[in-house]
Amino acid sequence: MRTTLIAVLLFLAACAHEAQQPSSDLAATAWRLVKFQGGDGKVEFPVDRSQYTFAFNRDGSFTARIDCNRGRGSWKSAGPGQLELGPMAMTRALCAPGSMHDNMVKQMPQIRSYVIKDGHLFISLVADGGAYELEPIK
Repeated sequence: MRTTLIAVLLFLAACAHEAQQPSSDLAATAWRLVKFQGGDGKVEFPVDRSQYTFAFNRDGSFTARIDCNRGRGSWKSAGPGQLELGPMAMTRALCAPGSMHDNMVKQMPQIRSYVIKDGHLFISLVADGGAYELEPIK
């Protein structure tokens, strides 16, 4: 009986640890922004793609460059296609007019899902709020 109880506890601990691990298809990947398409159909393109980057680390952290600012936070995926970004610590420089910075920072808490299709990462906002398309950084 005691051996069975220990085995069950070890199994549950392993499952809990596995559930907290980031999704393997995003872990250790880096992306740069191609465009944002709003739920209203409006499309925005970054002036310089290299100024909008995201890297998802295996340890559940991510780093981002959003125009003139850099940030770091946490990410998790509770299941296939699900994505949630935690609070992000970010520099506070004032970016140039026309920057996508302000909208992106406001929308990050609304990210709920993703799909990788044809080598591109598509990150979607809640309630048909729009989607970001990113390409891999090579």
